[in-house]
Amino acid sequence: MKRTSLTLENLDYGAQQLAAVDADLGRIYTRLGTPPLWAREPGFASLVHIILEQQISIKAAQTVFERLCTHLGEMSPQRMVSAGEEELKAFGLTRQKARYCFGLADRIRNGKLNLEQLDDLSDTEGRGALLAVPGLGPWSVDVYYLMALRRPDVWPLGDLALAAAMQEVKQLDAPATHQQQVDIASAWSPWRAVAARLLWMHYLDSR
Repeated sequence: MKRTSLTLENLDYGAQQLAAVDADLGRIYTRLGTPPLWAREPGFASLVHIILEQQISIKAAQTVFERLCTHLGEMSPQRMVSAGEEELKAFGLTRQKARYCFGLADRIRNGKLNLEQLDDLSDTEGRGALLAVPGLGPWSVDVYYLMALRRPDVWPLGDLALAAAMQEVKQLDAPATHQQQVDIASAWSPWRAVAARLLWMHYLDSR
């Protein structure tokens, strides 16, 4: 069953809907316009990229990802398994991330994980399949659903930039806690992924 994905058209529609129901998001939309789609291609490479982004800057993760692509020649499970964990570390991955990326590649190669079937599964089933992979926690899975599968109503709980942006926009005393994010973002359904993009855009613009 093919599910609704964000496009440039419904992204703008969702942003307008959010601007109409939330004055704070409305001010972001008036000032900066429709946020970028920030789409990634579904598949193995995007999951590797997301693993690399865990706990480091986007720029640093991009550097390691590009180096990895250059050395592997092709970002595929087969190439990564052939390279092995030790070689992955030589490309700049930490021991833990090398183990995670190798394990992900091995699961896909041996058929334990089929990324192409995610659209045929309910979001609960699909998320469960990804969460079973060591190295893919809730934030990583949410980001994959938000950027690669482009689901319109995903909120990546635990994202530090969103917590900081929510603090600024909602005038909180500190970065939004997980519970505050859940409570505030609930009013943005069914466009929480669009709200996340608006807040990311605000975060980047204000720095």
